[in-house]
Amino acid sequence: MSELRAKMIEQMQVQRKAPGTQTQYVRAIADLARYYGRTPDQLSPQEIRAYLHHLLTERHLAWSSCNVAAAAIRFFYVDTLGWTPMHLNLPPRPGQKQLPRVLSVEQLEHLFATTDNPKHRALLMTAYAAGLRVSEVVRLQLTDLESDPSRMLIRIHQGKGNKDRYSLLSERLLLELRAYWKLECPRPWLFPGSKAHQPMPSGTAQKIYNQARARAGIEHRQSSGFHTLRHSFATHLFDAGVDPHTIQLLLGHRSIKTTLKYVHVSRRHLMHVRSPLDLLCFESANLKALME
Repeated sequence: MSELRAKMIEQMQVQRKAPGTQTQYVRAIADLARYYGRTPDQLSPQEIRAYLHHLLTERHLAWSSCNVAAAAIRFFYVDTLGWTPMHLNLPPRPGQKQLPRVLSVEQLEHLFATTDNPKHRALLMTAYAAGLRVSEVVRLQLTDLESDPSRMLIRIHQGKGNKDRYSLLSERLLLELRAYWKLECPRPWLFPGSKAHQPMPSGTAQKIYNQARARAGIEHRQSSGFHTLRHSFATHLFDAGVDPHTIQLLLGHRSIKTTLKYVHVSRRHLMHVRSPLDLLCFESANLKALME
């Protein structure tokens, strides 16, 4: 490992950046150095801005990917090397918004029922039952499950934004986890990777979801990856009448506006709404023709 990379990783650890963030930042700076064929501390601010322009206009990366690269660059040069903050000229996020993709209750039942591997089934059920991000579910430990009947909570350590929070521990999920534990006895990680002392990589969990989705016959266009389980959790809580502020706490959203996007995909707000066409009283010519 190079001295610069080690210094950057140490600084990220000091600032308690999430493991996934650390991986993305290191990869972004490595890509920058590879593009110019020089170590990143030898680059000028003009070259750095030109690289971001290249990502946007030539590689046509999504705004979110360019934003990660810009955040990594700021961290490396300002926080790690102590450079003066630079303006990177990243354009504002496009106004285009998409509604979350959500699975129906029937689709989820089929997804879980067709997943035979106990570990994979428990992983997917945990993510849905508690509304967890993939980075959160793979880093759960046995001690995070508070299964006392008076508690029934899952503690999420240092989720997105370096925040701790609690989510729900379902009774149905607890039975599933106990059966899984009897078979595999995982410790300390609830879902270990190929090495028992390390958590499952997020990429592995994503592959497990994609395989389960395909096995259940759920089309790719109906799903936005592993995060679909979290979207479904929030939307189904709305459907069940849970108030937005409670859902905000369970999801760990900083702003209630982020949570309210699930209102647009919830059926509860549309079930009792009638189309204005149904309120009009007139005889349809098409109906006359059908009756003749």
